[in-house]
Amino acid sequence: MISTKGFKAYDIRGVVPSDVNEELAYALGRSLAFYLKAKTLVIGHDIRLSGPSLRDAAVRGMRDMGTHVIDLGQCGTEMIYFAVAHLKADGGMMITASHNPAEYNGMKLVRSESRPISGDTGLKDLAAMVTDPDFETKYPKAARQGSYEQVDIVPSYVDHLLSYIDTKEIAPLNIVANPGNGGAGPIVKELAKHLPCHFTYLNDTPDGHFPNGVPNPLLVENRDATSDAVRREGADLGIAWDGDFDRCFFFDENGRFIEGYYLVASYFLKKHPGAKILFDPRLIWNTEDIIAREGGYPVRCKSGHAFIKECMRREHVLYGGEMSAHHYFADFSYCDSGMIPWLLVISLMSTSGLSLAEMVDARIREYPCSGEINRKVGNADAIMESLSTRFKSGIQDRMDGLSVVYDEWRFNLRKSNTEPVVRLNVETRGDRELLEQKTRELLDLIQGEKA
Repeated sequence: MISTKGFKAYDIRGVVPSDVNEELAYALGRSLAFYLKAKTLVIGHDIRLSGPSLRDAAVRGMRDMGTHVIDLGQCGTEMIYFAVAHLKADGGMMITASHNPAEYNGMKLVRSESRPISGDTGLKDLAAMVTDPDFETKYPKAARQGSYEQVDIVPSYVDHLLSYIDTKEIAPLNIVANPGNGGAGPIVKELAKHLPCHFTYLNDTPDGHFPNGVPNPLLVENRDATSDAVRREGADLGIAWDGDFDRCFFFDENGRFIEGYYLVASYFLKKHPGAKILFDPRLIWNTEDIIAREGGYPVRCKSGHAFIKECMRREHVLYGGEMSAHHYFADFSYCDSGMIPWLLVISLMSTSGLSLAEMVDARIREYPCSGEINRKVGNADAIMESLSTRFKSGIQDRMDGLSVVYDEWRFNLRKSNTEPVVRLNVETRGDRELLEQKTRELLDLIQGEKA
């Protein structure tokens, strides 16, 4: 039996083989081809050990519908986004479970132009299709099997990434690069061939056994290796990636972890004055201030890649950023990339002559933030309502979870779409003591409600 337990708001993600297995992959491949009336589909997988067998099953399903399949092999999620748009395919499937534990896998789906297929734009329909008892009758195989080819998209993809910077302006920076045994290593090394920088690599061999744990630098315990290496090497910065490398994370020359919240937006406004910049409601004051100072136009949007990509297209936004380290670019089919941001950061460091710490210290002092803090809970909705009542004197909005604003501090609390957790973000106007006080207060209240 095929389970739909793994179908989430934005993608499919679950334990192998109970939630995600070859039967699901085959049925999904067939259903996606039928649903999109696809002549050509792109497919790839991350470094998880179950990836190749799930890929093979999905390919069989696609080909059984007469669809031509382009297989990128092991790749990053953003390489699927790039290939679907670049090759003008009708859609694509990336087999990945992002930062979930090793026993998980899943699928991210896009249609033409790499537009996301999420719960509101087709994923629920596909869930109904794969579990339809009349599947074989309603979605019959084609008379002739579709063709199949393996394509090396890396050269075209790397050329596109390099188009965002002028390599002749890049200084010979000393960079620590930590892919965490995920898939980023080979791509970083391809980019390094075109840069005058010295790279020190950590955990750069892709390995689905996750010998150093699942690569997720948002977890505090996963940051020490990069921080220590930056200090040991006297590096100018450190960069770490998650497993499917659609997110990258920065460490300054002191080994300090830098929240993605403080980076990138100013780069685009300096290059494109008056441009629209999108951000999510979790943390906003720093971004709003940068946009106001640089003469840009702010666009606030609910977090989540499907919402952000749709909003960026509708509003013609140049760049969008989530504080969770997803960065979206109009010239990248409005998709998120974990490679473009670090290229922009080293370009900005090179042309400004500033260190990463010098670039962000003033912003951190003006708008210190807690960073996203996750807590496992039983009833997220009850916690949300309790805090809404507790802080009813503040200005509240529900664009994304619960945001409460006071003159000198604000917080956002939202529940995860994929895990039984709530995510807390707190920021203040230049008052670190107040930040620590309010963060402790909120966490104590969450813990009390959880108990």
